[in-house]
Amino acid sequence: MPDIIIRSTLLDPATQPLIEGLISEYDGRYGADSRPGGARTELFRYPDGINAPPLGDFLLLQRDGRTIAGGAFMSHDDETAEIKRIWTDPLLRRQGLARRIMLALEESAASLGYTRAYLSTGFRQPEAVGLYLSLGYRPLFEPHADPQLYRSLPFEKHIGAQAGQRPATPVYPPAASFDAATQRVKALKAAQEEKILARLAHHRTLSAA
Repeated sequence: MPDIIIRSTLLDPATQPLIEGLISEYDGRYGADSRPGGARTELFRYPDGINAPPLGDFLLLQRDGRTIAGGAFMSHDDETAEIKRIWTDPLLRRQGLARRIMLALEESAASLGYTRAYLSTGFRQPEAVGLYLSLGYRPLFEPHADPQLYRSLPFEKHIGAQAGQRPATPVYPPAASFDAATQRVKALKAAQEEKILARLAHHRTLSAA
């Protein structure tokens, strides 16, 4: 039976391998104390529905009924979708599975009208950096600087109606220290979270009207 991509949610039992895999990955690379509540709290920081159409999507790649890869995106604004939760079964890596999920997420986001994909990865995940560069993502950081002076490494790419165009968001300079980078990332994520939750609240208000 060929591999299939299905739509899911964070709370779907089929998503459990992705959740536990990401928690193990993040806590193993950065330490369970690197953020309050560890990676599990981060994974569930947004309410259910944040990754559902028409604002977002959550896709799983399955093989013989078993989840082997997955990822999601959510809405920043009418143009920008943030891709998150990219995961591949550790025993099946280097087979192009993450690439398949990324391309499927980009296609889904474009079908919902988004023209820009945004994502970020941690400074201890060079494999992810290589994947995003290979897919044409533009780093919003200085590639030759110490990645610890960013902590979180952001990327962007035009998709959909603007696919192939070069984005022009200013590149972040490196912070003065790891602690300064941490504070900058916290502030950035707080601003993004405010926008994301406002988008969801507005959508729910319109849906209930």
